[in-house]
Order: sequence, then C-alpha cells, then structure tokens
Amino acid sequence: MGLGWQEILLILLIALILFGAKKIPEIARGLGKGVREFKKAMHEIEREPDDTEKKE
Repeated sequence: MGLGWQEILLILLIALILFGAKKIPEIARGLGKGVREFKKAMHEIEREPDDTEKKE
C-alpha cells in the first residue's frame, strides 16, 4: 500500500484543517516520543535473550 505525494498532501491538508497550525507541532512531538519509546522497548526485548544466555 504505497502512498503517493498527492495522498500525503491531502492527509496533511486535512490534518491542518482539523487541528490547526498551532496543534500540529505538538501532535508531531507526541508522535515522535511515542515512536522513540516503542523503539526503546523493542530494543530491550531483543536484548533480553542475550542477557539470559550470558548468565547461564
């Protein structure tokens, strides 16, 4: 499911209309923090089996 530049532009325009220009940076910042936390959790889960193997 690839998105072209036209679809992305349409989504951005709808977001701008719904949330307004002042809310967009706050939403993007929150989304970035969420993605960062998710990656951190995934990294810790991937590292767990290595830690248990070293202890044994």
